[in-house]
Amino acid sequence: MKDKFLTYIQNLQNQITSKLEEVDGVAKFREDNWERPEGGGGRTRVIENGNIFEKGGVNISAVHGKLPEAMRQLFNVGEADFFACGLSLVIHPKSPMVPTVHANWRYFEMYDENGEIINSWFGGGQDLTPYYLFEEDGKHFHQTCKTACDKHNPEFYPKYKKQCDNYFWNAHRNEARGLGGLFFDYCKESEEMSMEDWYNFVTEVGNSFLEAYVPIVEKRKELPYTEAQRTWQEIRRGRYVEFNLVHDKGTLFGLKTNGRIESILMSLPPNVQWVYDHHPEAGSEEEKLIKVLENPIEWV
Repeated sequence: MKDKFLTYIQNLQNQITSKLEEVDGVAKFREDNWERPEGGGGRTRVIENGNIFEKGGVNISAVHGKLPEAMRQLFNVGEADFFACGLSLVIHPKSPMVPTVHANWRYFEMYDENGEIINSWFGGGQDLTPYYLFEEDGKHFHQTCKTACDKHNPEFYPKYKKQCDNYFWNAHRNEARGLGGLFFDYCKESEEMSMEDWYNFVTEVGNSFLEAYVPIVEKRKELPYTEAQRTWQEIRRGRYVEFNLVHDKGTLFGLKTNGRIESILMSLPPNVQWVYDHHPEAGSEEEKLIKVLENPIEWV
């Protein structure tokens, strides 16, 4: 399974970076291959200063070795070996009219002293973070997520949509990071779902990503915007940074397993503002976004 999923994310990385380069029309992804001293490594691809994309990363990694102390405490296990692989991406467009997007699909195995698998699971999801609210974009993104889920279980979309709303919640701000999407974790073998079934589901969601995001970019990339709207985008990006550094499990996992710092922090946008006690004008487009972030809604 680990070889099968690793091959899948390698191919998916190629598909996604090729399509995003085509959409941008100017910038190309820079590739770095890196190795983790304790075992494994990855392939980081970053795009910067493009026509459409100001900064973005589409990374894959496959790491293995002794389970670090912090992770042993989290899983409540003694000494164990592990393998983890995944694809993680964050795209920050230049225009405030085009939303930021994040996605991640991952697989994890844990082994006993004989090298036998004692635990394995899939996780992942995809979510949208706009700066200006276009309701049809939210509906399109969520409908694409729901369509992928419904092919496997009609209960998956409402369940994983709710988990996404709960996970990407900036508790210290009492608001969502964005419009959500899907979030699932610890997807393990059960009577209903074999690991093969989970693989088919997770790859279905991965394959839906470009369909969920690219039409939104194409629709919004030519819209005019003002300097004030760009400032608003940078203030909202500050909330994105806060979530990733305070709450995000993936960031914390990377830091605690001695991951490659450049790859972990590639999710951070290039230009951000923190304005003291900032509140959008009553009745403005900016306030309209905030109201939805404070009370997540059903998009489909």
